[in-house]
Amino acid sequence: MDPATELARLVDLATPFAVRTAITLRLPQLVDGGTSGLDELAEASGADPDSLARLMRHLVTVGLFAETAPHTYALTEVSRQVLGEDHRWQRGWLDLDGPGAKMDLAYSGMAHSVRTGESAYGLVHGMPFWQDYQRDERLRLFFGGIMAAHAWQTGPAVATGYDWAAASRVLDVGGGIGALLSEVLAQHPHLRGAVLDLPPVEPEAKQALADAGLSERAEFVGGSFFDPLPAGYDVLVVSRVLTDWGDEDAVRILRRCREAAGTVLIVEVLAGEEHAKNNASFDLQSLTLLGGRERSIEDFRGLAAAAGLAVRTERTWQGGLVLIDCGAG
Repeated sequence: MDPATELARLVDLATPFAVRTAITLRLPQLVDGGTSGLDELAEASGADPDSLARLMRHLVTVGLFAETAPHTYALTEVSRQVLGEDHRWQRGWLDLDGPGAKMDLAYSGMAHSVRTGESAYGLVHGMPFWQDYQRDERLRLFFGGIMAAHAWQTGPAVATGYDWAAASRVLDVGGGIGALLSEVLAQHPHLRGAVLDLPPVEPEAKQALADAGLSERAEFVGGSFFDPLPAGYDVLVVSRVLTDWGDEDAVRILRRCREAAGTVLIVEVLAGEEHAKNNASFDLQSLTLLGGRERSIEDFRGLAAAAGLAVRTERTWQGGLVLIDCGAG
């Protein structure tokens, strides 16, 4: 590919919005269900037939659909990727009418983020992300669902990769609905615990803990990790939280954890080649959406030291997941 063509591909905005429009109109599901003709697709999706034909022409060109006969369409391997329950979150993120698109529009303020090191979400949407998170119920539930999905992925590693024998009570700091806590408690019946998050999360968290059969051993604590944390826990887990914040705020969070417990477990995904293979743009997403950042293991050591914590052990897994065991320095 010549440089001019490659540059044109890199700066094209029509294609990602065309794909998201197809997802918003549920075109892959409609085609998969047998609605393959243009007029039928337009009626089923509520689209203008001529405009839909122009959209489909481009989507056929880029490989999202195939045109098997004039104005008759079929799925391709690419469009099949968004079908099925296991791709529910991806479809939700791509839906132009949903919170995922609202989050991605922060990219339009990326120049501001690069100039200042701050989130662009407030510049684009008129209020900071976490303020909008508490105001917009759909955004809160959507973002919480994404975080829960991450926790279900990391939970087994945390449950088996740390020696929980000496602990009796654990607090999952900023743990959403308690997905990670649920995994740890399920594998270690001697443990009791709690998940701490903002008060609006309480109904979903209590329901999730009940569904996991943990109502007698786990509870929800409403609060902020920037405020003093509840005492009485042997281990505080801070999982996939610090990446959402800049260094100054990350140190504040870890300092609150150090004040409350003798052991703090930092669980994160490391910056580097392994993570970049799967999500090379994640660091820019963290910056523009939240003002956060990816970090190396050396970065996390520095944050821990700044918060008065001493790193005792570190363990990493394939894919970049790291568990850092810290104690009061």
